[in-house]
Amino acid sequence: MKKGKCCKCSLGCKLGRLALKLLGLLLLANAALFAVFFFDLDGKLLFNVVEPLLKKHYDNMDRKDTLKAPYDMDKYPSYEYEV
Repeated sequence: MKKGKCCKCSLGCKLGRLALKLLGLLLLANAALFAVFFFDLDGKLLFNVVEPLLKKHYDNMDRKDTLKAPYDMDKYPSYEYEV
């Protein structure tokens, strides 16, 4: 017997185990994505977490008050084409 060989598995056995682990990982990812889709978790996250943060940010922004702007009847741009 040769003592230099410590693993009894061949290259095909190692590739088979790697393929099974990869397949299991893909199945878990697929199940997780299906759960997100089925329970609409992405929409719930947007509605309950992201939207309140955006509302809080944009409701506190300073805006120009358009009601205080002067309204001049004579000052409007000319919409006629010069030919």
